[in-house]
Amino acid sequence: MYLANLKWTDLAALSKDTPIVFPVAALEQHGRHMPLFTDSMLLGEIIRRTESQLHKRVVFAPLQWLGNSDHHLDFSGTLSAPPRVYLDLLSGLLENFIQHGFKRLILVNGHGGNDVPGKQTVFEVRQRHRQRKDLLLLFTTYWGLGGKPHEVNRAIKQTHMGHACEWETSMMLRIAPQLVGDLKRVKPVEFGNPFEPASRGWITKDRTAPGHIGDPRHATAEKGETLFSVFTDDVVDLLNRTLRWDGKSWNG
Repeated sequence: MYLANLKWTDLAALSKDTPIVFPVAALEQHGRHMPLFTDSMLLGEIIRRTESQLHKRVVFAPLQWLGNSDHHLDFSGTLSAPPRVYLDLLSGLLENFIQHGFKRLILVNGHGGNDVPGKQTVFEVRQRHRQRKDLLLLFTTYWGLGGKPHEVNRAIKQTHMGHACEWETSMMLRIAPQLVGDLKRVKPVEFGNPFEPASRGWITKDRTAPGHIGDPRHATAEKGETLFSVFTDDVVDLLNRTLRWDGKSWNG
């Protein structure tokens, strides 16, 4: 079910154990070959496919396209909510639905820069409702749920998400190839090792001059379909676990 299509009375009549999904993404630069709305378009397609499988069991809020993209602000067109502002925005979404009585709230993310504020959001909101034993507050990023597209399609060279990379470019070729530039003119940008496993503060220009990270030249629409299929299955599996939760246990 799409929240935007429901009347308030429809929502009020639902079981308060109905999971509510908040898709969160971004509008930011994606190199010289990909559109600014890439993250939102790709997550939107995953949500569309997920909703078609869980149509009557889960409510999907409209996609929140503004993300935390401060690290991309050196590139024209990027729009960003600063980290603290973004955290408060996400907290407000969860608090709205806690006030409406719902207990299973899931932020599904499609942009790497949302990871830290998203996790902090579910932590902080839980602290504010620490007397509740029936709240399930989750944050997840769709490519971090365990799926391994490169094992499903051996032609996929990349093993983890980059930026405007083989993965994202393949997915865009699958749903909107007319928005992808000439890949023959794109040069690879290595992932590198920024003092891992430590977490380094960085801006995008520390890592890449053209804006992408990875090698988009390997992208194909066929690979994009594999990626969408794997990531959609992962999100569906998580939401099914949410539906099966007994409403009180630590384990899910």
